[in-house]
Amino acid sequence: MTDEQLLRYSRHILLEEIGVEGQERLLAAHALVIGAGGLGSPVALYLGTAGVGRITLVDHDTVDLTNLQRQIAHTVARLGMPKADSARQAIAAINPEPDVRAVTDRADAASLDEWVGQADVVIDCCDNFSTRHAVNAACVKHGRPLVSGAAIRFDGQITVYDTRDNSSPCYACLFAPLDEFEETRCATMGVFAPLVGIIGAMQAAEALKLLSGAGTSLAGRLLMLDGRAMEWNEVRVPRNPACPVCGSRPARS
Repeated sequence: MTDEQLLRYSRHILLEEIGVEGQERLLAAHALVIGAGGLGSPVALYLGTAGVGRITLVDHDTVDLTNLQRQIAHTVARLGMPKADSARQAIAAINPEPDVRAVTDRADAASLDEWVGQADVVIDCCDNFSTRHAVNAACVKHGRPLVSGAAIRFDGQITVYDTRDNSSPCYACLFAPLDEFEETRCATMGVFAPLVGIIGAMQAAEALKLLSGAGTSLAGRLLMLDGRAMEWNEVRVPRNPACPVCGSRPARS
């Protein structure tokens, strides 16, 4: 690391669980962020400030005035701009070091197969069921850890799906892809602004822990937040041996 990097990341380096080696792992890492909205905003900013070397931001949407209530990576000056480009500018304004790629295409199975295979960690910040399943399938295929978060109204949840561990479930173990599922969106249901910041910041924390080697991830544990009472509940989530996505995956050493 350069002298400037040692200074910029000094508060991480002072942490025994991260240190110089952990920070160097962050500098060499590649994170894929699906969605640059309410959850993706704090994720992108914290990954950038922490010095993750390569960040790929994927979002096909543009910045709208209604987003600014909670999507903190965007500004009035960037209304109408693709969210991925806006978030890239937000990162660069704080830390110009990371190599940030903005992808303004919609994530589909073919593109995810390419993007996930190149990443060290994937952070799912999208807002629809079909994309979540496509992201999960690609992560299972390539053996990449997936940090998954969701927030609607006053309710949030977060977990990590890491199928490198044979006991860890994937997203489809909890939410079967063939199940009937009613989409709930902020545009119709509303969302408490700080809630996406809370869940997004935790997603960033889990991703940084996975990349640096610090601490223990949330794999196998689903945290659910009731923002009205600020109460957390934790549910243990085992792997489903009959899961149609990860049930037949080969054992990893």
